[in-house]
Amino acid sequence: MTVIVRNAPDAGPPGRPYRYEMIHADGTLRGYADEPADLVGMLVPGYLALTADGDRARARLGLALDVQVRLQARLAAGRLGGCGEAERAVLLGPRHEPPAPARWTAPVPLVLVASFYAPGGALPRPSGPAELQVWLDPADDWTLLTSLHTAGVVTVGARDTA
Repeated sequence: MTVIVRNAPDAGPPGRPYRYEMIHADGTLRGYADEPADLVGMLVPGYLALTADGDRARARLGLALDVQVRLQARLAAGRLGGCGEAERAVLLGPRHEPPAPARWTAPVPLVLVASFYAPGGALPRPSGPAELQVWLDPADDWTLLTSLHTAGVVTVGARDTA
């Protein structure tokens, strides 16, 4: 079961307590759910109706790729002046192929989707300062949500049930 309400300072879950809370849609919506998949369903229309093997994994990957493009553009806006030509090409390049720099030290963080990089993917992870790499990981529902949280795209909380 899920509930979505407009985000307001005094917003709280209507009715019973829920295990998970997520603020999303650029901070305008607050959702409550019992399972991480329900939260992902708030971000991906039709997600909960997907039942075939791999369909949810593809939907999570699609969300990560969409967020990658939007977040990369937001991070790069007005900050490309300190980047070299090759760095600008990586930041502004198409994402039909994952960016694959050997090292990343540009002043703009690079947004990457973990599925394409080692250990699970074919590409090596770029070296360089960790604060210059934003990783989105669609491996499963909770991993995706926590990576979106770390990237600042959503705010996710879980109530301790113990």
